[in-house]
Amino acid sequence: MDTYRPVANRRPNTMADDSADGPGGTLEGPLWTERHAPSLADLPQQSVREQLQSVVEEPMNLLVHGPPGAGKTAAVRALADELHATPDADLVEINVADFFDMTKKELAADPRFERFIDAKRRRESSKADLINHVLKESASYAPVSGSHKTVLLDNAEGVRGDFQQALRRVMEQYYEATQFVIATRQPSALIPPVRSRCFPVPVRAPTHEETVAVLESIVDAEGVAHDDEGIEYVAGYADGDLRAAVLGAQTTAEQEGEITMQTAYEVLGSLGTDERVGEMITAAEAGEFTDARSTLDELLVDEGHSGGEVLDDVLTVARSRYSGTDLARLHRLAGEVDLDLHEGTNDRLHVAHLLAELGEFDTGTA
Repeated sequence: MDTYRPVANRRPNTMADDSADGPGGTLEGPLWTERHAPSLADLPQQSVREQLQSVVEEPMNLLVHGPPGAGKTAAVRALADELHATPDADLVEINVADFFDMTKKELAADPRFERFIDAKRRRESSKADLINHVLKESASYAPVSGSHKTVLLDNAEGVRGDFQQALRRVMEQYYEATQFVIATRQPSALIPPVRSRCFPVPVRAPTHEETVAVLESIVDAEGVAHDDEGIEYVAGYADGDLRAAVLGAQTTAEQEGEITMQTAYEVLGSLGTDERVGEMITAAEAGEFTDARSTLDELLVDEGHSGGEVLDDVLTVARSRYSGTDLARLHRLAGEVDLDLHEGTNDRLHVAHLLAELGEFDTGTA
């Protein structure tokens, strides 16, 4: 396959997390997932390459769906590089999970949206009206170059039904100048009128061989000493999550200076989430839900853990600090969350609900 190309630290107009957290801690330099962002021709899945290449010739709304870490966002950025002469300006990324959690003040202060929101509108509008206004204005302004721009709604399974109706109307009104790309793990969470206006692009989890090929290309470009067994171990550790694989390789390289079976095992094999889950629970108990949700986002989004995995770790940690009625209550809540997760709804929403409930626990008697 083609190699992943090193790129300048290009960041589109985005609300994605800019932190450099990898497995087990903070990475020292730019993320390899950014430095070695793939071009359209570099994408490891042939079907995705072919489908997106056809969109270059005829832009249209897209529904890009697949599991966490499969490369959905990277594929959309690669498409934008092909579509736009000025992708930094004409690709707007909105991470839905963050966007809908913003306060009115934060929306008005965001550098991409502040020109749309004057003091009177911020004061007199509800948060729902302000979000609808921002979506409409983001779609309505003219592209910097070319005939259209691209708006990416990432993690779109978190969009409420009423906002989806508003999104449908915006898509209908501004289709000539704006291409919408909706990226999600759960396409079924979108209302049919939105799904019907998008061409579906399924992105499966990468195979072990595809992950190995990507890692080999990146570590060669970085000049990192490695052997086949080390790369194989990192690919297996990631279990189909390409982002986790790349960040795992970067973590190993930065901590050990090379990627071998021994160094990868020492760095990645000993990594668990118990310590950070404990910190997340402590923050939730103290009512510090912003900090608790921030850690939850790192686990779910940055590192690609599933909601079920995080829930299991919460139970493991909680058993060491709760007893009696509180422990029974926690297990009952966890059972409800587990059922919601298996129904395919938003992982972040349901685990965050559990964290909010922990704030009501009487920790002094636990």
